[in-house]
Amino acid sequence: MAKTPPAVRKVYSQLEVVHSSAGRSDDRGPLRRVAVCAVIENPYAGRGYVEDLGVLVDASGEIGTMLGLEAARLLGEPVESYGKGGLVGTDGEQEHINAAVTSVFGNAFREAIGGGEAWITSVTKTAAAGTVIDVPLAYKDEIWVRSHYDAMEVRVPDAPHPNEIVVIAAVANRGRLNARVGGMTVDEASAGSAR
Repeated sequence: MAKTPPAVRKVYSQLEVVHSSAGRSDDRGPLRRVAVCAVIENPYAGRGYVEDLGVLVDASGEIGTMLGLEAARLLGEPVESYGKGGLVGTDGEQEHINAAVTSVFGNAFREAIGGGEAWITSVTKTAAAGTVIDVPLAYKDEIWVRSHYDAMEVRVPDAPHPNEIVVIAAVANRGRLNARVGGMTVDEASAGSAR
């Protein structure tokens, strides 16, 4: 199979701003969450089992950069949390979207949003157009910062078509409002990385 990158049909973005939770806020300001989705053709749709998914893996770095840059731009402030995910249409299989969000995608996404060392949380599934997926978020420099465990509900109204994949990059400017379940703090994580 030729290594031609999959065509992008469209890019779809969502922005959510949360000002309060349980009737109050905290001193960090609103929580901003952004998801940017690339709707791409699935070169393996309808082909049954294919061993080598390299076309998607190889193309995913460019997609990770594109989505990361746009997500950071739309967020409008430094990224603290991130996550990735995606949907594959019904003529494909879940492994196809997993191929599009491996470490090739993750490393490009991470670099585009300004670094971060932590493992990037991820979720994928096979779906019809308009399916909702909850993309998990976690602190970009340390997975154990509990205040940043969160998720963003994402839905592209007309995607994926049966022969498409939706690749999702999600970011947030902070952790949950009024987080108070303990664990490592952002300051502790930063101090640890300074050592």
